[in-house]
Amino acid sequence: MSTNLVLTVIGNDRPGLVEALSSAISAHKGNWLEASMSRLAGQFAGIVRVALPDENIAQLQGALRNIKGLEITTAISSPQPQSEGKVLHLSLVGHDRIGIVSEVAQVLARHEVNVEKLTTYAASAPMSAEMLFHASAELLANPSLDARLLKAELEKLSDDLMVDISIIENV
Repeated sequence: MSTNLVLTVIGNDRPGLVEALSSAISAHKGNWLEASMSRLAGQFAGIVRVALPDENIAQLQGALRNIKGLEITTAISSPQPQSEGKVLHLSLVGHDRIGIVSEVAQVLARHEVNVEKLTTYAASAPMSAEMLFHASAELLANPSLDARLLKAELEKLSDDLMVDISIIENV
């Protein structure tokens, strides 16, 4: 029998971390299925999903604890049924300020929209020194969601907030 594990990984960034992680996984007959990894403020941070034989879980967990410089947690992942609804892509740009992510998340929650993936960053505006907040998200919403109403509510958060919502596909 095979089990899916979700690993969360964090540590001071340095060359060889992905190699150490992937070598431990493959040495225990683990199959690297998907991952998202980044360097954030000098830290290596990632999340990885692997599948491996049940009898190798404990040995892999032990090997992961021995990777120097990384804190790794593991969680067994049970198969999830395919979610149904509207798949949306959100692109948002506005002046950076404290609380912007919280405000956007509150609007999404009020509309019962699930955040499937979120990427954010702040960068200087091209023609000024102002910091702009950028967000890109993949969302899953109820099929009856009115995307225009969601966009209008997000735009009300700030006069300078530019919001683009597109429906990727109906699932």
